[in-house]
Amino acid sequence: MPIDLITNVLLSGFLTGLVYGLMALGLSVIYGVVRIVNFAHGELMALAMYVVVITFAAHKLDPLWMVLPVAVAFFGLGYAMQRTLINPFIDRPEHSQFMLLLAVALIMVNGLLLAFGPDARNVQVDYALDSYQLGPVLVDKVRVVCAVVALITCALLWALFRFTAFGKAIRACADNLLGAQVVGLNVAHLYGLAFGLGCACVGVAGALLTLLVDVTPASGPAYTLLAFIIVIIGGLGSMPGALAGGVLIGMSEAAAGIVFTPSAKSMASFALLIVVLAFKPQGLFAGR
Repeated sequence: MPIDLITNVLLSGFLTGLVYGLMALGLSVIYGVVRIVNFAHGELMALAMYVVVITFAAHKLDPLWMVLPVAVAFFGLGYAMQRTLINPFIDRPEHSQFMLLLAVALIMVNGLLLAFGPDARNVQVDYALDSYQLGPVLVDKVRVVCAVVALITCALLWALFRFTAFGKAIRACADNLLGAQVVGLNVAHLYGLAFGLGCACVGVAGALLTLLVDVTPASGPAYTLLAFIIVIIGGLGSMPGALAGGVLIGMSEAAAGIVFTPSAKSMASFALLIVVLAFKPQGLFAGR
């Protein structure tokens, strides 16, 4: 197999994996702070993808221009979901939380199916076939742009948690809930903000993925499963782990596509998950 082809495919998988990592980062942030596993994560991303696709069809607005509005809208949606729907279940058993979010996921999937039908929808931009040439390697312009936006979003989120008082307050809630309550932090409000940030990440990832793949209502459960695989590989609650896990999954799927068939990409993802669970079950970047 030509080395140029292998390099092209793996580089494409690497760039796509950065967008996957941003998607999984939202799930990791929600669990790391709120300690709830968002089983409707992929469904939220499918919803974001449909918002972008419908807006493009109606107004020909480039998905890249939709990134910020979608992030703001999904931040508000996540905050509202947490404060009104999820917060009453914070202290309930985990199976109750699971049933709640599973119900939300099913409502979203079936709502999208009723509204848009089962057919796949996509976005066709003028630069979809453009590429950059690096010696013998051709890199898709769309994947490069999406990867850069994903990295910028991750960097902004890291800076928010690391350097702002708001971010430190959220980290305090994640590290020591009782201590945060003792010093007077509004934990419910901070939980809502953290959930909103996680949903904003998934909204941005959904807007970017519309440039790379088609979307159907069935995409939601598939992306939820993919996000779980990524955060388990990288380490649940780890921001670097989410990005690293996304890159590994993206490259493994790309490699499986050329070694076997494109339909074998899920096989590669689960094989990588099994290897990580066998040798480092806490994840590659998990803390103590």
